[in-house]
Amino acid sequence: MTLQKITGAETHGATLSPDGGASAAITADVMLGDRVAARGVSNRTMEIGTSLAFAAAGAIAMWDSARVGAGWAADGPQSGYFPFWIGVLLVLAAIGNLVAVARTRAPEGEGEAPLFLSWEQARTVATVFIPTTVFVVAIPFTGIYLASAALVAWFMMRLGGFSATRSVPAGIATALVTFMIFEIWFLLALPKGPVETFLGY
Repeated sequence: MTLQKITGAETHGATLSPDGGASAAITADVMLGDRVAARGVSNRTMEIGTSLAFAAAGAIAMWDSARVGAGWAADGPQSGYFPFWIGVLLVLAAIGNLVAVARTRAPEGEGEAPLFLSWEQARTVATVFIPTTVFVVAIPFTGIYLASAALVAWFMMRLGGFSATRSVPAGIATALVTFMIFEIWFLLALPKGPVETFLGY
């Protein structure tokens, strides 16, 4: 790794300090190389995981179909006949994909398989997915309005970079507007929690 590769801001996009030197915000691919920077879940891993998931689903379908009857009775196919063979097809397709993955090798000169999802991308997805999952799980306990206020405030602070003094009122205002639209104007009852019960709704 040459000195130009480390300090060349125009080549790697490193930011410059006021004195013209490279700042500490040099990207990981400059310091460690592209191979070290590119980390995550590979396409190969996802292919294997997906194949195993389909194989498990097919095996469950076969087992349950055999339990209720997957043969051919005097009056025609039993209730589990077609689901059983669909399960067989799922298992065979999964096995075929696993064989194809096992026979696939990385191109010459590439030591690692292509990435399906980098850890940085996974972190970004989790930033949205986890709060949304918590929001859905919390609705039966808190009601949709309180959960919505918390979700809006969280996204404003976490993704928008707003302060709590601006995010919390915005979340509450969003919940109040939503309540007025659905509960008062449209007379459409949405899931409510203890706060709405306390207020008489």
